[in-house]
Amino acid sequence: MTGRGTERKRIVELRGPTEEIESFIDEWNGSDGVVSAKPLSPVVGTHAYVAIVVDSEGWEGIRERLSKLGIHYRTGTTISGGIERWTVYIEEDDDLSAVIRDLERGGNDVELARNVELSSIERPPGLPASGILDGLTSRQREVLATAIAIGYYDHERGVGVEDVAEEVGLSSTTVWEHLSRAESTVMNALFNRFER
Repeated sequence: MTGRGTERKRIVELRGPTEEIESFIDEWNGSDGVVSAKPLSPVVGTHAYVAIVVDSEGWEGIRERLSKLGIHYRTGTTISGGIERWTVYIEEDDDLSAVIRDLERGGNDVELARNVELSSIERPPGLPASGILDGLTSRQREVLATAIAIGYYDHERGVGVEDVAEEVGLSSTTVWEHLSRAESTVMNALFNRFER
């Protein structure tokens, strides 16, 4: 999520029957810490884009909980069908059950999808990058490259979507959508390579 201060913003695409989308937006608006969840266009048909703003003060997400536990995790979490997939790396002396319990205490439903010894995974020494960016439009590539170049993914630099938008000459909403789709395409391509 992007934003400054404690407010975090995200544009999400919701898919499903109109009534379910409207119900989700209503339920989300009633949730703790949610500042607003507003459709960017009328909710008609089977999908809608929604601008979500949350107040993150005092809010501990999965990333913060894993960091406090000293657990290493892969960045670029995959979200599919409303489910986040996190890849975590734990040491032999770490208690996986305790990690899961801690995440659940934060209000998360946790299900262990797979537990694999890293040494048992046979992988080539490097991950070839060819093809990873093939699914991006030229505009998505431009926005993604600009975001990387000006430090958008270096969280300590404080570069926001607005800064990327100014650099490429587009609205921040358009830039956010390009980044979101580009990140999704790249992460799914990487995930598919890991799952082979």
